[in-house]
Amino acid sequence: MHYRPLGKSGLQVSEIGHGLWGMGSWSGSDDEVSKDALRHSIEGGCTFFDSAFVYGDGRSDKLIGAVVHDYPDRRLVLASKIPPADFTWPSKPTNKLHAIFPRTHVLEYAQRIADAFGRPIDLLQFHVWEDAWAKEAEWQDTVAELKQTGRIKAFGLSLNRWQPENGIAAIETGLIDSVQVIYNIFDQAPEDALFPACRKHKVGVIARVPLDEGSLGGKLTMATTFPAGDWRGRYFNPDNLAKTLPRIDALKALLPEGMSLPDMALRFILSEPTISTLIVGMRQTDHVDANLALSEQGPLPAALVNALRAHRWDRP
Repeated sequence: MHYRPLGKSGLQVSEIGHGLWGMGSWSGSDDEVSKDALRHSIEGGCTFFDSAFVYGDGRSDKLIGAVVHDYPDRRLVLASKIPPADFTWPSKPTNKLHAIFPRTHVLEYAQRIADAFGRPIDLLQFHVWEDAWAKEAEWQDTVAELKQTGRIKAFGLSLNRWQPENGIAAIETGLIDSVQVIYNIFDQAPEDALFPACRKHKVGVIARVPLDEGSLGGKLTMATTFPAGDWRGRYFNPDNLAKTLPRIDALKALLPEGMSLPDMALRFILSEPTISTLIVGMRQTDHVDANLALSEQGPLPAALVNALRAHRWDRP
């Protein structure tokens, strides 16, 4: 496993991180299976674990909290996110900071997450963001208090889906240690303005949704269905599937011999030096083995990266 700095935070993170959303909120998850996967991940060299309080109402926070104490000598980085006070995603430009992340709400959830972890939080993030809030003192003072009292080591933002530039004003305050953004073969827009801003201000970048919620796993068909209540059933509705599947077929035609589509998708992200870590869901140990092994394989050949850039898909 290779490691990269998380911006100016002073934290070093495995370049492949473990995303816990599927363990807390998706259908079919089993806590004991999840814990086995987390242990396997740690033993395989993964050091970055990304959760959020909303993932099962603190369930995924508690899962990783229960596991890390078995590894007191490992330098593990635990990240989680404070939900917006209105529990609505994505945020709206008309929202006011004091209604979404008031000081009392931020302090309450920071404590709930720390209690679930059983230790201080390495990286605390806001789960939505609007750059209109960037200069407001309330969040700045609250974050400073959390850092000064040792309750968190670093602070970051999870940027709204397909809005990578809606975070640059916050980055320019100098108070942001990391941003989490959708970045994959289809979603390359962060390269335009967000990544240059992150490099300039030494802000770490966490790439989320590396497999486009599963399409880049290469197994979806027009007959694919999901259990009732599974959010993926809404994301991969018939209209989106019909638009996505031809794009997947085009990517499969570029696969080098012996390489799978998800392997190519993850290594495309690792080929971007601005990225600190990518987070991928791994609910089973075989998923862990397959994904962590990609770190040793390194970036894709430059010619393949350039070919994949032609498959950028800007979506509203």
